[in-house]
Amino acid sequence: MSDNVQATRAEAKSSRRQQILEALATQLEQYPGERITTAKLAASLNVSEAALYRHFPSKARMFEGLIGFAEDTVFGLIRRIIEENQNALSRIEKIMTLLLGFSAKNPGITSVLVGAALTGETERLRLRVSQFFDRLETQFRQILRERELSLTEAGGRPVNETANLLLSIVEGHMQQYVRSSYRQSPLTGWEQQWQLIANLLRAYA
Repeated sequence: MSDNVQATRAEAKSSRRQQILEALATQLEQYPGERITTAKLAASLNVSEAALYRHFPSKARMFEGLIGFAEDTVFGLIRRIIEENQNALSRIEKIMTLLLGFSAKNPGITSVLVGAALTGETERLRLRVSQFFDRLETQFRQILRERELSLTEAGGRPVNETANLLLSIVEGHMQQYVRSSYRQSPLTGWEQQWQLIANLLRAYA
């Protein structure tokens, strides 16, 4: 078998996996609060359930694929924000706006991240989502701590508590988005809310 044929098959398999994940995300968006079965997912793609399992050994792996997409996208963009911005407040604003924007564009994945779509699913998925948010909180903490260390006067600022507050704000917006069946965008009122948050963070400015 030639390398070109192998490459073509690999690309076709990757494309099919992507189609399945996109279909799952769409189903989660179109049927908020409902459990998505593999039978329903297969029907939406006009394929058999067996065809799904040729690409994913279980539905849990499909959910992991959506979480992996969120991780790769979000943290890849966060790295760019960190590289391009030196100011702590600018970094935090851009990261929080990124997270809310990603949520607004990916309602189905948001329902997975906040746990609404994971009812009855394996506990492993909840742990994976928890790690996603733990990683976000760590990122906020690192930004705040770096700024704290660069200040000439130690103010005893509550870095850990502040990082947790920022994460709670993001999670709260995402939860409201899912709870409203995606009618209330996570970006609603965000510009005004950021001004309030910026005032709270003035100790790190």
